[in-house]
Amino acid sequence: MNIRTLVVATSLLLGAVATASAGEVLNQIKSTGKLVCIVNPNSPGFSVPDSKGVFQGFNVDFCHMAAAAIFGDANKVEIRGVGFSDSLKTLIAGDAHMASRSITRTGTRDTEPGLAFIATTFYDGQGFMVPKKLKITKASELKGATVCAEDGTTTLQSLADYFGRLKLKYKAQNIADKSARLQAFFNGKCNVMSSDFSALASDRQLAKNPADYTILQDIISNEPLTLVSRPDKELETTLFWSLQVMLLAEEYGVNSGNVDNIMASLGTAAPEVQHIFAKDQAGADMARKLGINPAWAYTIIKSVGNYGEVFERNLGKGSVLAMDRSKTPNRLVKDGGLLYANPIR
Repeated sequence: MNIRTLVVATSLLLGAVATASAGEVLNQIKSTGKLVCIVNPNSPGFSVPDSKGVFQGFNVDFCHMAAAAIFGDANKVEIRGVGFSDSLKTLIAGDAHMASRSITRTGTRDTEPGLAFIATTFYDGQGFMVPKKLKITKASELKGATVCAEDGTTTLQSLADYFGRLKLKYKAQNIADKSARLQAFFNGKCNVMSSDFSALASDRQLAKNPADYTILQDIISNEPLTLVSRPDKELETTLFWSLQVMLLAEEYGVNSGNVDNIMASLGTAAPEVQHIFAKDQAGADMARKLGINPAWAYTIIKSVGNYGEVFERNLGKGSVLAMDRSKTPNRLVKDGGLLYANPIR
């Protein structure tokens, strides 16, 4: 190839890349009328199919959030249960538009050109679950343990780092299939299960008797669980700011139950609320520039709810996982948590 041909070819390639990052994926979603979103196939509280096979859960609600923003209809989304080892491959191959399935944002993943990490929806950490009969109370007592972990995840590296630091011997059982992994643990092939705290709380519910297992309090890693999409500036922007709408709505006391009343007297609402929901302010201007549902912010809150509603409905004290949000980092900054809402103005 001569230098002129090389320059032309390179220019064409760069042009194709520029086009792909300038709205191609979002335009494809709008043209087909459907968003394809990946979730965990069976994670109680986060994503699990109901009796009709329809996925429900915390992570699922962010799929609906995206559809509400793009189409004005939270149900215009095809939700697919995909195992972790295949989820990132599926996005890179272009067979899904986004994933909301407890994927940790790491440096090496973030530099993968086929992925875009958007925003953290749940701050987590890796821990351990053990049978109560072993009477283990802390992770430092796990010398010689056989640990079940998911192949292809950050879990394995965190285990190696932790046990190496304490100079404790252990054996890892790397099992990619979740059903096989849980069966190995519940049947005693492994005497320890290691994963994110949220995953352990969910997996414990799949035991014949969840009370037979305990989750140790030790946290051995930081696991920011993040929305991921195919690279596309407009899609990434839509997802990021849709989450901000949910956080801001909670901060200013707007929820699915009162949003209609607030909209009816929007002129008397706080200026920050008007910026989000008024037809002549920042939120509406953002929708025009992105080419999404003009009433995107209202539709998200009305059909999905604010962040606090989503957390309590799926993970909170009244749910199967019975999490106490006040004891997790997943609170607004003003409440002592890590969730920082970016302003819409």
